[in-house]
Amino acid sequence: MRILLAALLVPVALATVIGALLLHPFGQETQSSSELGFFQEPFNAEVLSAEVGGCQSGGAQPVPGGTQPDPGGADPGGAQPDPNTGAPQDDSQCQVLQVRLDDGEAAGQTIEQVLPLEPSTPTFEQGDQVVLSYTGAQPTEPSSYRIVDFQRGGSLLWLAVLFSAAVLLLARWKGLTALAGLAVSFAIITMFIIPAILAGENAVTVAVIGSGLIMFVVLYLTHGFSARTSAAVLGTLISLALIAVLGIVFSELTKLTGLDEETVNLITILGTDVDARGLLLAGVIIGALGVLDDMTISQTSAVWELRKANPTMGWGALYTAGVRIGRDHISAAVNTLALAYAGAALPLLLSYSLSGVDLGTLFGAQVVAQEIVRTLVGSIGLVAAVPISTALAALVVTRGPTEPTDDHDPVDPPDPVYPPDIEDEHGDDTAHTPRREASAGTGGLQARAAEDAPRRSGGTQTRPPTTRTRRDETEEDPRRADQRRRVRPAQQPPAEPDAVGDRVARDPAGRPPHDGQRRAPRRPTPEDRPARRAPHGGTPGRTDGPRSAAEGRRRRPEGHEPI
Repeated sequence: MRILLAALLVPVALATVIGALLLHPFGQETQSSSELGFFQEPFNAEVLSAEVGGCQSGGAQPVPGGTQPDPGGADPGGAQPDPNTGAPQDDSQCQVLQVRLDDGEAAGQTIEQVLPLEPSTPTFEQGDQVVLSYTGAQPTEPSSYRIVDFQRGGSLLWLAVLFSAAVLLLARWKGLTALAGLAVSFAIITMFIIPAILAGENAVTVAVIGSGLIMFVVLYLTHGFSARTSAAVLGTLISLALIAVLGIVFSELTKLTGLDEETVNLITILGTDVDARGLLLAGVIIGALGVLDDMTISQTSAVWELRKANPTMGWGALYTAGVRIGRDHISAAVNTLALAYAGAALPLLLSYSLSGVDLGTLFGAQVVAQEIVRTLVGSIGLVAAVPISTALAALVVTRGPTEPTDDHDPVDPPDPVYPPDIEDEHGDDTAHTPRREASAGTGGLQARAAEDAPRRSGGTQTRPPTTRTRRDETEEDPRRADQRRRVRPAQQPPAEPDAVGDRVARDPAGRPPHDGQRRAPRRPTPEDRPARRAPHGGTPGRTDGPRSAAEGRRRRPEGHEPI
């Protein structure tokens, strides 16, 4: 079976690598931001002071030096003129910031930025790290800069460190390989998928090749080279191909063009022939890949654990049990995918809800319909991944040796095997069982010694009542009863003891029997007890003495005179 897996996966892996080499834009120069139409270059800066003031309080003047803003038209600091009069807006509606540049040709220079106080404008405070966009004019002119965003690199770095620590603390070595796989995924996206699409390659082909690279590298890096991982890779590959086919078919049936606002702006800037529908399908394929990996690995591991727990399970039993486990996983995964797409499109849904259109019109809109296609196509692929990966895993595990688990859990010791309980002649099934005697403790040993004392001495004392609690016949363990039924036919009839107090009869050579069965003690009968010597010359066998001294003298044999 391993040879068959290798014969299926090795050609696919080679084709993926060759396709990536052919599609990657080697030797092509990357266009700069100015060539692509992005004339704003980012620079880092720090807010030194933030106050609410007039919108015409000096405009964007450098401190010290600098030029005055143009008195007419828009304020270079960011304040928009009044649409009716052309004059700057009211003084109380603007935020005046003193900003110091940290990099660029004007590093260390302080400029003033004036921003209108509007709901769409963020509020800045003293000490905020911000990003200024540079329009490409004179670097020393304050009008060449505009605040566009906050700096978030430090906060994101701390969040990444916290995430990595949590993963390593719980998963340890497995977590380290998972983090390495995550880094590889981002590297493939940024170094292959994005450059290839920008170079004009077909977006669907690039997405399929890139997803194949991520799948092979991440799964084998995280879970190791094994038949289990190969089965998961094959299931992921089949499910991913199904998602790609369904995406192409239903995007054509629903007449999706992929020309939303962001895509249109991108096509305008690039100025190349970019397939907007291909970009939509590429997003569907890449977005569903992560959930597919989780689904196929979980199902494959479940089948392997079932086989390990019960090596007698065949393909049908493993498949049925694995699909039963996957049903709960399907509901959670589909819900997760739907909520992820709904959360990403929440602002869009809010805007359409405020427009007052009905649900039919809302769902039929281009931007909403493409999110619905993303969700449903990805969910169909997830549902199909459960039976596909389960069937492949059950087929592989039943055709080869069961592999050990990766968690290195300690193996539980086997249960001790005790001899079957044998019921003696008095109905006591608790006697001579090592487990029972060990659990009885010192009290059980003392009670047993008290029972055996009369037998060794040959006396006629009655057997003292045992202090051990007998098992109720109605609560008897069926396994113990079955053991006794199997043992009793093999027992031999007890032999007569050759000496008083012997528990087991001996053969003429003086050796105990060795027939593989444990002998239960037989209680001595009156015939087994030796006749006590009669006192004062009494008749042997009688337990009572002479009734008188004369009778004792008459019974005394000759030659036995009293001293």
